[in-house]
Amino acid sequence: MHALTNNEEELHQLRDQLARSESEREALRGKLRIVRTERYLLKERLNAFMRRLFAAKSEARGSEQKDLLFNEIEALAPTPVPAEAAPEDTVEVPAHRRAKRGRKPLDPALPREVIRHELSEAERICPNDGARLEEIGVEASEQLDIVPAQVRVIRHERVKYACPCCDQALRIAAAPLRLIPKGLLTESALAWVATAKYQDALPLYRQAALLGRFGGDLSRNTLAGSLVRVGAAVQPVINLLRDQLLDAEIIHGDETELQVLKEPGRSAQQKSYLWAQMSGSGPPIRLFTYAPSRSAETARRLYEGAHGALVTDGYEVYANVAKTYGLVHLGCWAHARRRFVEAEAALPKAARASVQPAAQFIAAIGALYAIEAAARDLDVKERLHLRHERSRPALACIQALLLTHLHSVLPGSLLGQALHYLSEQWPKLVRFVDDGSFPIDNNACENAIRPFVVGRRNWLFADTVGGATASANLYSLIETAKANGIEPYQYLCALFVALPKATRLEDYEALLPWRIALASK
Repeated sequence: MHALTNNEEELHQLRDQLARSESEREALRGKLRIVRTERYLLKERLNAFMRRLFAAKSEARGSEQKDLLFNEIEALAPTPVPAEAAPEDTVEVPAHRRAKRGRKPLDPALPREVIRHELSEAERICPNDGARLEEIGVEASEQLDIVPAQVRVIRHERVKYACPCCDQALRIAAAPLRLIPKGLLTESALAWVATAKYQDALPLYRQAALLGRFGGDLSRNTLAGSLVRVGAAVQPVINLLRDQLLDAEIIHGDETELQVLKEPGRSAQQKSYLWAQMSGSGPPIRLFTYAPSRSAETARRLYEGAHGALVTDGYEVYANVAKTYGLVHLGCWAHARRRFVEAEAALPKAARASVQPAAQFIAAIGALYAIEAAARDLDVKERLHLRHERSRPALACIQALLLTHLHSVLPGSLLGQALHYLSEQWPKLVRFVDDGSFPIDNNACENAIRPFVVGRRNWLFADTVGGATASANLYSLIETAKANGIEPYQYLCALFVALPKATRLEDYEALLPWRIALASK
């Protein structure tokens, strides 16, 4: 009996040990699943990071980056056809209209210098009968010539007058009004420096070196100080552009980083921001504003007085602005698509296929954009009708895909983040079908901010708050001029000459890009 009791106790102990072992194994399995999941997420993040560093930045499939080629001479030059190549068989085709091939003709408005090439007197004798050859016409060809920049000095002489009979009537001619009183650079020189920096992304030290080749011995500090003063002088025009922007029925918004070295109360390493605003209706306006933060308070200040619709990405601050001022908040399908592109790109090449969820979403969003491409040339009512007829079913397909995969994917993975972003932004993303004038994305604003981002690669940071504000003002003028089809240098020349003479509101309104009178070429 005693032996039986001992056996039962041993049996219970063995069962307890087995239970503990099974529990431990299950815990180990759980930990292994966690480790595998973490490894997968880390590997996915590594792939995404490597792609950001080394892969092409374009989201278009099959595209090539051709704007930054070192060997662009070889890559972009036309391939010559060997003279000895045998002509291929040809077939006749019905007559049709097509664009003329070959080089584009040179601009007829360019000044022309005619150089005549004539035969010598001895060559003008006919070899048959000895008669003198007569001119019957010319065979002309044109080449584009470039005259290097000319640096010159404008000397202002103010004539003094005095009475020959007494010393009581001494007078001097008035000094001309200037954008920068007692400034060293003329208005056209200031326009040239501003355009070179903010449109062509040419840093001031390079401009100083370039001017030095032609005799303009100027320091970069002189150029920088002049641009800061110009940026402050154009503030009245910037204020008018802001008033016009806030009156627009549709406004686009975005922001990007800007580093300012000498900012009171902040270290040089802290990020500041350049906020971009763009009109989606009315006169084209591109407005940039420097701010030390990306806060909701900054956004509320920039959009105070706005009405209508606001188009942005998913940054929560914009939702707060739309709620505060009662704006219709529209989302950006380009941002939603971009996240699925990143999720697909992070997959191993062998795992990429059209059946993958990321690829399915990209294809579905592509169908949505195909509808918008077909509606591009339609008026507002026709576009609205097409959206109701074709875009709504396309949105229903995307929503069905979203509901299928939303809760079956790791939330921390790139695909999970893309799905949750799409789910959170869905009410804003579908609003574009309610009005034919609403845009489907915020790409226009991103394109407007791109020149600043490209230029930032050259000059990297702003030195002071005043310099950052001046740069934002001048970027605004140049990009707004371009959006209105005006050459920025011509606009700045006309603006800088006319601005010192403006005294009334009407005078300043006449200086807006779509109203200013430009000097003829």
